[in-house]
Amino acid sequence: MPTGKVKWYDAERGFGFIAGDDVGEVFLHASALPPDANPKPGTRVEFGVADGRRGPSALSVTVLDPAPSVAKAKRKAPSEMAGIVEDLITVLDRVGDQLKRGKYPEAATGKRVATLLRAVADDLDS
Repeated sequence: MPTGKVKWYDAERGFGFIAGDDVGEVFLHASALPPDANPKPGTRVEFGVADGRRGPSALSVTVLDPAPSVAKAKRKAPSEMAGIVEDLITVLDRVGDQLKRGKYPEAATGKRVATLLRAVADDLDS
């Protein structure tokens, strides 16, 4: 079976193209994909080929390996995240002490802490 990389795929429209290693450009329809597949550009696939009305079309597409995640490539090193989490704990301890004394942090401080929490959560979730 021929292999190639997804050139582009639009899930809303249900089609795209594969840049085949040996067969050139091949039309990719959503019906040829496995259920719940939404291939990104660069995803390696294996597929059958049939002659369609407008040229070669992919059949029975199998995802060989997904495209590399941009988020994971930009992920901070675990040692760097450890320091960030430790600093976050220090900031949250200060906020906790204020709350124990019956005071909310000032609005500006609260916004900065919330922004910091969201940023760390995004880094951990990527």
